[in-house]
Amino acid sequence: MNNKNKIVLDLCGGTGSWSRPYKEHGYDVRVVTIPELDVRLCNPTEEIYGILAAPPCTVFSLAGNWVKRSKEEMLEAMSVVDACLRIIHKCKPYFWALENPVGKLKNWIGEPVMRFDPWMYGDGTFKKTALWGNFNKPIQTVFQKPERINYSKTLIGRLGGKSARTKELRSITPKGFADAFFASNK
Repeated sequence: MNNKNKIVLDLCGGTGSWSRPYKEHGYDVRVVTIPELDVRLCNPTEEIYGILAAPPCTVFSLAGNWVKRSKEEMLEAMSVVDACLRIIHKCKPYFWALENPVGKLKNWIGEPVMRFDPWMYGDGTFKKTALWGNFNKPIQTVFQKPERINYSKTLIGRLGGKSARTKELRSITPKGFADAFFASNK
């Protein structure tokens, strides 16, 4: 099947790791990510086949619960989520998914369709993640939860600090999950 005419938007896609399998299979993948391209200014006019959205999680993640967020920070973060949902609503793609770590986002957009940990797809780490949207659930490939993960041997475990680069690396969609999602949503 020729996929070159199937456009997949990867909103807030960073490295493009979630949309990588689509690109590898010939889809027209367009990564729209801050700061290069601001999703809040995106206004697609073509027919869109699929949308993957991963708005920044800093203010929504439970990992940051100890930090009091200002009204301005919350409004800024919600403006990105709102832009993603606006684009999804306008484009009415064949499938769409919005990803964020399990946390506070459900207070604004409701309960997610599914939750997962990367280990469920062979990625060997824990990072409870939620997905909202209209998509086929990816088929879990690993069913035995690891008792313990040696984080010193994982990318996430080796990263420390709070730099923008560290946050970017921690937010990369794990390969096993990206491949499983693609397999269920071609």
